[in-house]
Amino acid sequence: MCGFVGFTNKINDASIVLGKMMDRIKHRGPDSDGKYVDEQIAMGFRRLSIIDLSDQGSQPIFNEDKSLVLTFNGEIYNYKDLREELITAGHKFYTQTDSEVLIHGYEQWGEDMLDKLRGMFAFVIFNKNTNEVFGARDFFGIKPLYYAKMGETLMWGSEIKSFLDHPHFKKELNTDVLETYLTFQYSPTTETFFKNVYKLPAAHCFTYKNGEMNVRRYWEVKFHADNGPALEDWVNRISDTFKNSVEVHKFADVEVGSFLSSGVDSSYVAA
Repeated sequence: MCGFVGFTNKINDASIVLGKMMDRIKHRGPDSDGKYVDEQIAMGFRRLSIIDLSDQGSQPIFNEDKSLVLTFNGEIYNYKDLREELITAGHKFYTQTDSEVLIHGYEQWGEDMLDKLRGMFAFVIFNKNTNEVFGARDFFGIKPLYYAKMGETLMWGSEIKSFLDHPHFKKELNTDVLETYLTFQYSPTTETFFKNVYKLPAAHCFTYKNGEMNVRRYWEVKFHADNGPALEDWVNRISDTFKNSVEVHKFADVEVGSFLSSGVDSSYVAA
């Protein structure tokens, strides 16, 4: 499933601290790991290899001039089409991963890249030229992304536990979420059980620059009833959409499995 962690603001022994934070999420990516550390930022990644099993597919991943740095968890199902479009636009790829379309896509389209993606994802991109951090979470919040602003330091990651080793992290219980947790068995808000630790909502992205965090929604469901087509047409459309969805989920360089619960939905997926 992969996982990543990162933080801004230079600290002593940043690489060592980052390594400890990465170890907290080793279970998410036992195959390989990677780091990027400079005077502005530290970014770490743990990899579970799915597409392009070579070491070239390891993260962080860079664009051509290495001015952009990416860490990413998820799958981009339409990455082959996006890759061809970006190559036509002049971008050079050095891996076969779906990850790399994000870094070149951001270079080509900026935040508008999000409108082109089909998949489940959480990612963070650092722009060395502008010292801006950009991150996003997929349309339905399938992949996790947490962040915390502690003093002058912003930290983010796939799991909150990765923050525990950072010297600026303050571990305080947030009792305000107890009521919603006891009601729903999870927190439906952006708050977590740790004070000042938040989850980026589904279909939201953020930019962080000069100490300011800006979060915005980039997509929302829009439904327009269409009573024109006959019932049989709708049945065929749904069937074709479902089959296409299953097909793109099979893109992998490892074996693909399906969980069976004996229900109609999982049986249909397996069939």
